[in-house]
Amino acid sequence: MFTEIRDITALNKEEVLALRIADNQQDFIESTQQCLAEAKADKRFIPVGLYKENNAVGFAMYGVFPEKDNSQRVWLDRYFIDERYQHKGLGKYFIQQLIQYLVAKYSCQNIYLSVYDNNTVAIQLYKKFGFVFNGELDTKGEKVMVKEVYADDYH
Repeated sequence: MFTEIRDITALNKEEVLALRIADNQQDFIESTQQCLAEAKADKRFIPVGLYKENNAVGFAMYGVFPEKDNSQRVWLDRYFIDERYQHKGLGKYFIQQLIQYLVAKYSCQNIYLSVYDNNTVAIQLYKKFGFVFNGELDTKGEKVMVKEVYADDYH
């Protein structure tokens, strides 16, 4: 299976905008249009398309955000698989790929994300990959999860 995590450019922007969130997931994540607008306004956000066999099958957005103590946090801020490609193992596959990608890019020891506490499917997925709740809430009231990264796991 040939897969890629691709930057969003003028060449693939329309196919990424065509990705659709399943109806029962609409309340959990913003549309790609909203995410791209947010990334344009705040350059800390980096949106990417998730591709399988040259077809856009999902979307993610990540970034590095400074903390008050001068440290930084790597966030996997948005993540979804298009409704047409769900239930095929791609959610698990790409979360693993994104973790490896972020570790390679930032040499980070932790990856953060946030999730609504009623998004049980996403929570189960994230827990399978070692994310745990850390007791924090983000600015939108979502619960923060963190994955401690062990270098040996991804090199």
